[in-house]
Amino acid sequence: MKKLILSLASAFIAVASFACTNLIVGKKASVDGSVMCTYNCDGFGFAAPLTYSAPGRHAEGEQIAIRGWGPSADNRFVREAAYTYGVVGLMNENQVTIVETTWDGRRELRNPEGYLDYFTLMHLTLQRVTTAREAIAVMHELVQEYGYNSTGESFAVCDKDEAWIMEMIGKGEGRKGAVWVALRVPDDCISAYANASRIRRFPQAKKADKKLGFCVVEGECMYSADVISFAREMGFYEGSDAEFSFREAYGPLDFGKIRYCEARVWSFFRHHYDPAKIDTYLPFINGQTEICDELPLWIKPDAPLSVRDLMNDMRDHYEGTALDMTADVSAGPWASPYRNQPVNFKSSDGTEMFRERPIGCQQSGMTMVCQMRSFLPDAVGGVTYFNMDDATMVAYVPVYCGINRVPEPFRRENNDIREFSTGSAFWMNNFVANMIYPRYSAMIGDLREAQKELEDYYAEDQKEVEEKAAAMTAGDRAEYLTSKTIAYTDKMMQRWDKLAKLLIVKHNDQIMLPSENGVLVRGRRTSPEYAPAFVDAVKDVTGDRYVKPKGK
Repeated sequence: MKKLILSLASAFIAVASFACTNLIVGKKASVDGSVMCTYNCDGFGFAAPLTYSAPGRHAEGEQIAIRGWGPSADNRFVREAAYTYGVVGLMNENQVTIVETTWDGRRELRNPEGYLDYFTLMHLTLQRVTTAREAIAVMHELVQEYGYNSTGESFAVCDKDEAWIMEMIGKGEGRKGAVWVALRVPDDCISAYANASRIRRFPQAKKADKKLGFCVVEGECMYSADVISFAREMGFYEGSDAEFSFREAYGPLDFGKIRYCEARVWSFFRHHYDPAKIDTYLPFINGQTEICDELPLWIKPDAPLSVRDLMNDMRDHYEGTALDMTADVSAGPWASPYRNQPVNFKSSDGTEMFRERPIGCQQSGMTMVCQMRSFLPDAVGGVTYFNMDDATMVAYVPVYCGINRVPEPFRRENNDIREFSTGSAFWMNNFVANMIYPRYSAMIGDLREAQKELEDYYAEDQKEVEEKAAAMTAGDRAEYLTSKTIAYTDKMMQRWDKLAKLLIVKHNDQIMLPSENGVLVRGRRTSPEYAPAFVDAVKDVTGDRYVKPKGK
């Protein structure tokens, strides 16, 4: 029996490769014993809705059609599992979560004949597993059987007890399978990925596990049995096994990978560790690899992290660092951390230039902070704080992994990239964001007020919701959590409608009316000041043109 399933990848047809960011927190590095990971899914011109697949039993021999990236791809069939778990976004009903970031690596290792792109691989795996370790084994099994057609990829594979980082790349045209390494993040540490391969040396086993078909260093590391021998075969490596580096063999760094990718990891670490010590890695971020050639793969933070910490981390633009995007003339008159030009560009005299690439960026299709908790029932313990568009410009909405349907504003059919709708989370968020981008310093305070109001409310309300839900039967719990998730989403949409209307009126004609708690009040109109760096640059460039004569 065969049935047609458009894989999760079909929700992301607009782009086949993303520039994304994952942050990872071990359970002893969080304030409440949660395992957490995040995902900004970045790529211009696409909306990334929230997806849901229901659990179900399947007949022996049943198959599903994998469409993969785009409607032109031929249907290819993959065996169905006897039982598939429910999946909401990128977390399943067992609190297993997989998020990703692409680093490409050696392009010749992409296998166009492989059935599975990375999103299809993630979704199929989530339907079939109960733990992160099981997920890694299933990902290996699936690419061995059906082939892998994406480029180099990093995955954060997490459950309610453990967080793993996994790097994978294919073997090239005509060869199934993939080479990969997975390392467990120490429970008391944090880690991150941002479009660059980060695993170098790793613990090695004496031989492969015959049953699993790959190598295991118990509790620490798993890797494909041929990860080193294949690199030798392809001429990527010549040294001893002990000195082998996955990154150097399959995803070597250049300046772009360091400055646009590793710098995001550096900034995340800097939020949660002594900044002076993290700044000793600035030579690496500046491309001076002869001084320093890597960041730590993980660090033990100075203090445990909360969900709200991670939300703020996902909104980072290097504020307060040597790479601060708001602090020089390129930020414009309104000290904006956003740039419209490409990452690489040229000055009028032909000088090669670049701009910074932070964690928070305008081209995100969606953003999520995922929380997995072993001390609550799975349906309640797993929460994806979700929204569509730029993390800086949205409020994160709690979505429980035990829901049975998606709130209307997050549904695919209500988020058409070609048609504005006030019922679309994507478009309401973009409506607000695109008013603020050109006048950032003047308007961002109004958004932050609304953002904090919502996220404070969600955090407080969840305490009662989770206490009630934990005491319910499974059936009642699913409906209750679904209704609460829908109510949370509706509240966000209503608040964003109010915010949009406030911004239009309050900032009309580039002046500001006074407001309190999101409501206009009587008072004096004011004009927001230009950023000092911009004013000074205007004076430097124009000389005396705009300098008032003394005594006039």
